[in-house]
Amino acid sequence: MNDLLNKNTHKNTWLVPVACLLAGGALTGISTNLAKYAVNIGLTPLAFLFWSITGAAIILLIVALIKQEIPPISARSIEYYFVAAFVSVAAANLLLFSAIPHVGAGFVALIICLPPLLTYLGALLLRMERFYLIRALGVVAALLGAGVLAIHKLSAPESSVFWILIALCGPVLLAIGNIYRTLRWPDNASSSALAPGMLVAASLLLGLFSAFSDFSVAISLDAWLLLGLIVVQAWVFAGQFFLLFLLQKTGGPVLLSLLGAVGAVVGVPIAIFLQGERPPEGLFLGASLITIGVGLVTWGGVKMAIIITKEE
Repeated sequence: MNDLLNKNTHKNTWLVPVACLLAGGALTGISTNLAKYAVNIGLTPLAFLFWSITGAAIILLIVALIKQEIPPISARSIEYYFVAAFVSVAAANLLLFSAIPHVGAGFVALIICLPPLLTYLGALLLRMERFYLIRALGVVAALLGAGVLAIHKLSAPESSVFWILIALCGPVLLAIGNIYRTLRWPDNASSSALAPGMLVAASLLLGLFSAFSDFSVAISLDAWLLLGLIVVQAWVFAGQFFLLFLLQKTGGPVLLSLLGAVGAVVGVPIAIFLQGERPPEGLFLGASLITIGVGLVTWGGVKMAIIITKEE
């Protein structure tokens, strides 16, 4: 009877990270398409990212104040904010957003699902995860799906190898960020407190980059469509990064890395049907493998939690 109760408890425990995975992944796919639309109506990737991140930071700071979970200020937490902000937000998103006009929102939405293998390998090497065959097969399936799509993109006659490579650097940084945030999570800090701290640091980094480069973050205050789009993206970012930290705390780095896979399933149809992009070559096979991968990793996580409980 106790074994049955423990099994049901762990299944229910996994409902929270799976819900965060699905909702956060959907916001990731929406964010990618908003970035393309922003460029189409005249916003530069840096300006769009800077003001959206700044708005998201303000939103999450207000939420933290309401919940009385102020971002901790210490040497450890400040290091955490700025390193996580650089790897997971500023650098990764700037590369991806800059590549979108050249390779398409659909392709970028798809390659964001590449971090699982790198994250899984890193987690295994650092002994943050046990090797479990079902989860390993899921990660490999998701990677193969993304690989099918990337190979087709590279072989297209109109493809830009430079921008494809730039875009592929984004998932590498996201995988590094997944590992770093798990390893260096400040003691006794909540996701509600850490998320705004990281976004404030990301806003400062993007602002400094603009100040010391030829890239401006200036926008016209009379352009209501631009301002409205930034507001929408700020709310999307706020939800996305809040769920990212919550998922990191409840689901671990490998489940977290599958946010991109879910984002691909949401982002690609939006790019095709609402933004008029051509469907990527190999879409059916690639998306099918990605979906199978998400299912295997999620199911494997539930099974592994039950096994660990029995061993205890």
